[in-house]
Amino acid sequence: MKKFTVKRIVLCAMFAALCCATAPISIPLPGGVPVTLQTAAVFLTALLLGPLYGFVSVLVYVLLGAVGIPVFAGFSGGLGSLVGMSGGFIMSWPFAAALSGFLYFKFGRNEKGFKKYAVMMIAMLLGSVIIYTIGLAQFMFLTKMSLPASLVACMIPFIPGDILKMVLVAIITPALERALKMIFADEAVSVNA
Repeated sequence: MKKFTVKRIVLCAMFAALCCATAPISIPLPGGVPVTLQTAAVFLTALLLGPLYGFVSVLVYVLLGAVGIPVFAGFSGGLGSLVGMSGGFIMSWPFAAALSGFLYFKFGRNEKGFKKYAVMMIAMLLGSVIIYTIGLAQFMFLTKMSLPASLVACMIPFIPGDILKMVLVAIITPALERALKMIFADEAVSVNA
């Protein structure tokens, strides 16, 4: 059974804070969905903390925003952010973190070289499928736009940036994994075992 020790709770809080810290870095685009670094923080959280702690950490971040703390893009917060045009993307992040963390911890975390990086990228790409599916569904429901128009407004312009963010996350993850192993060296199990 997973244990929420003080170290693990602090770690979840730190990664929730990382998600908060990336929120101000946003570029507004036509259509109402900004480019942010938050998805990079979500995927970094997933790969480093795994499915359970990654989900909890990102969920804490979303709940902080839901209660009105301005931790979303453009220093926004409150339930209005979750029911707005980009709200589906925000609400999808904990689930994307859980899936990406599960896939990486199950199939790639203990691998080396190309296979490790390939699993990381596949895990993040599948997490992105969740983000885009939920985000586009809510966007289409609110705007009544067609699927092709919604893809142009909310997905296609973001793909190059998303891939770049995934590559950067994949590059820095192994070094941060080593740091986490040192932090948890006194425990009999690794951070998410």
